[in-house]
Amino acid sequence: MSKAVKGGAASLVRILIPAGKASPSPPIGPALGARGVKSMDFCKEFNARTAHVEPGIPTPTLIYVQPDRSFTFITKTPPTTYFLKKAAGIEKGTGKPGHEIVGTVSLKHIYEIARIKHTDDHLKHLRLEAIASTVVATAKTLGLQVVP
Repeated sequence: MSKAVKGGAASLVRILIPAGKASPSPPIGPALGARGVKSMDFCKEFNARTAHVEPGIPTPTLIYVQPDRSFTFITKTPPTTYFLKKAAGIEKGTGKPGHEIVGTVSLKHIYEIARIKHTDDHLKHLRLEAIASTVVATAKTLGLQVVP
């Protein structure tokens, strides 16, 4: 689940971590250990920063590791699929998107999810309607029907 990108002086590690449950075990330990970062330091800081969030919610995290082995990180809102599954009350999406419907979500849910996603830095410049349309598209790939 982690992906490393070399860019300039700092290296970037993208990783999905359950809120408040970061531990030095894989995938966090190996991803940071390979870059010389003490994973326990990151875990303590991450768990403290996500303490206000419901434990276990998947949190996309970008970790920037500097050449001196210091790090900074940014947490984002949970994935759209997480919110859609929760709103529809399903465990997982369909195996046949477009052919099978496994649940329904209302337009109200779509806009609530879009409002939450709108707080992410990379989506702030978009109109709420544009974000909502991507949420609808994600719902369709999960096999969810959007109802008014």
